[in-house]
Amino acid sequence: SALFFLGCVMAPRDAPWPRGPARRTVAVAAGLAVASCSGEVLVPLLSTKGGFKLSQLGGGTWQWGNKLLWGYDTKQDATLKEVFQTFTANGANWFDTGDSYGTGELEGRAEELLGQFVKEGDADVLLATKLAAYPWRLTPESMVEAVRGSLGRMGRVDIAQMHWSPKSYGFGFQEDMLLDGLCRCYDAGLCRAVGLSNFGPKNLRRAAAIFDARSVPLVLNQVQYSLLSVERESGVAEVCKELGVRLVAYSPLCLGLLAGRYKEGAKPDNFLRSLLFTSLLSNKDTQNLLSLLQEIGATRNKTMAQVALNFALTEGQGAAIVGARNGRQALENLGACGWSLEEGELKALQVAARKAPKTQKNAFFSD
Repeated sequence: SALFFLGCVMAPRDAPWPRGPARRTVAVAAGLAVASCSGEVLVPLLSTKGGFKLSQLGGGTWQWGNKLLWGYDTKQDATLKEVFQTFTANGANWFDTGDSYGTGELEGRAEELLGQFVKEGDADVLLATKLAAYPWRLTPESMVEAVRGSLGRMGRVDIAQMHWSPKSYGFGFQEDMLLDGLCRCYDAGLCRAVGLSNFGPKNLRRAAAIFDARSVPLVLNQVQYSLLSVERESGVAEVCKELGVRLVAYSPLCLGLLAGRYKEGAKPDNFLRSLLFTSLLSNKDTQNLLSLLQEIGATRNKTMAQVALNFALTEGQGAAIVGARNGRQALENLGACGWSLEEGELKALQVAARKAPKTQKNAFFSD
């Protein structure tokens, strides 16, 4: 269900920074703290297995082609290209997508658009795609075929990822086949590294051992991670750090709720998001958390979204992927990088989040 896909990300305070003229400053545009290529600093870069340098914030494309939850229309493509250009011009050097992104006949649309935008521009970006563990993908070759399909839509695949763990619903035999398939993709040169998504601590250890035994670099594990996510309390961040796998937080803003986009009594124009937000927003502890985000933001001249994103980056010590509806939102999200919450602010948010109700755990998140 689309309602399960909520999350967040994190990155270390001592992350390495780019050198030379491509460094980042924080400027103020339209009342937002934003990243600027013309200044001192870019978004911090994080080292990974396989020799990659991933920007602390990556571009998410879940919305691209998604009519069900985001009301996608092809008329939005020009705006999505603006989002792509804004991210790449201001320090984000990778994008995450999935072969299942796009509803109905639009399945694969996100990959198509991403490939088109890369081809039309000159940005040097890494492309990571998540391959769905569909019930009919039962053999290693089926995963190889999936990667070839993504190659056809995007032109290349830098990081091939398993979108979810079949073990989460008892199909352990399928998971073994698909992990083998990812290894074969790497061995055949169809991708430069591999990744996982929705793998919990126990299953992450198991998968990492399989990749290590075959000398396949496991770069990242994507997990729903935000102030309101259950997965944040699973211990997966600690296991990622132990294994040298970058934690990547997805849905760090809880579909915009933590950005203050929806007020109590004001419902989104989408039925599914309205179902989720109605119960959360009517809770006083959720409102207290939102008020704290606003208070910290006012003190630091940051937006609520920037504070919520920075919480995930600071606490999780990894990276995050986040989408944007337009270039202005992309700039706002980039303004979450290059600074860290103080210890007192971090602890206050942790306490407030502990009291607030949580979003339902992603049904595909394995233990």
